[in-house]
Amino acid sequence: MRMTIGVDIGGTKVAAGIADSEGRVRDVVTHPTPFGDGEALADVVGGAVRELRDGHADGAVAAVGVGTAGFVDADRATIVLGANLGLAEEPFKERLRRRVDLPVVVENDANAAAWAEVRFGAGRGSGHVVCVTLGTGVGGAVVMDGELQRGRYGVAGEVGHYRVVPFGRRCGCGNHGCWEQYASGRALVGEALDLARAEPKRAERMAQLAGGEAEDIQGREITAAAMEGDEGALSCFRAVGEWVGLGLADLAAILDPELFVIGGGVSDAGDVLLGPVRDSFARHVTGRSTRRLAEIRIAELGSRAGIVGAADLALR
Repeated sequence: MRMTIGVDIGGTKVAAGIADSEGRVRDVVTHPTPFGDGEALADVVGGAVRELRDGHADGAVAAVGVGTAGFVDADRATIVLGANLGLAEEPFKERLRRRVDLPVVVENDANAAAWAEVRFGAGRGSGHVVCVTLGTGVGGAVVMDGELQRGRYGVAGEVGHYRVVPFGRRCGCGNHGCWEQYASGRALVGEALDLARAEPKRAERMAQLAGGEAEDIQGREITAAAMEGDEGALSCFRAVGEWVGLGLADLAAILDPELFVIGGGVSDAGDVLLGPVRDSFARHVTGRSTRRLAEIRIAELGSRAGIVGAADLALR
């Protein structure tokens, strides 16, 4: 069986692994991500590829797929803008191809992870899927008729940056009122901190889990407290879940998918998150009394989705 290497480039870590045609991954290696230097990044990724190829027969690895944070052009070759990598107009495909002497495909990391879920995870068997990643921000990807939708210039699916509140909270993208300001992991923490300041008793359990200091509360403490049934933490998930469901309802009006797949760190809360999201979605979606509602599921592949998706896209 011929294999491909999938690479997931994040702001702090490069993770790479060998994957087969069934999405099974082995021999994962990780290295720190260099910042602001395309040549150095290509050296790190090229070294990881060579490390993974050692011990395999010549020709066993067919190609390399790279999923990277940032905007990638329509030719799947250039990192147009990778703010978290310190890169712009970076010809990464060519740099890496020279180092590994294999076919290379470069893709946005959210697209790669979404493709993995559609092929091998929560979205398998579905042809119309919107994947939404709730992390520090909100990422997304769209698959329609079984095809990844990249847009004319390669940057479709940036759902976190459509605006849900005109002139709302300032976003790092430069606009105001973007969805990720209300529906992300950062927004969840913001809800907890606001609660701790306004009603300290209701945030007491989250503060305990954070070592006793309310200002140190992070997503993991909110999730842990919510899983225990703590009402303060549950209220934070209800607030964010309302915004997530509202945003999904708007996306359903535009894209009409059969399935939404929710991933990212916030999704670790499982049904604690899904309950409020599904309730909000059902209340806000247009035509709710007559239309068939999309399903909403939690992603299945976790941290390896980027590797799996990038590896599979390299075959296409």
